[in-house]
Amino acid sequence: MGEKKRKEESKSGFVFGRKNYKFMFIGLGCIALGFILMAGGGSDDPNVFNPDIFSWRRIRLAPTLVLIGFGIQIYAILLNPEKE
Repeated sequence: MGEKKRKEESKSGFVFGRKNYKFMFIGLGCIALGFILMAGGGSDDPNVFNPDIFSWRRIRLAPTLVLIGFGIQIYAILLNPEKE
């Protein structure tokens, strides 16, 4: 009888709530946007220097967005969905 009750208790739904998944997708979007902003800026000719690789967007903004996205992911994991 105890085994049946234990199996019923272990058949819960998802590990995270709706709120957790919402924050996870927001964090994933921030991370993706950061990596998209970091992309590009290369040169086809290796003998030609392209100063665009040192732009403010690639050096400051994009890594900051990635770190903020990882912070949101950590918050989403630690968030208690039952708490109002």
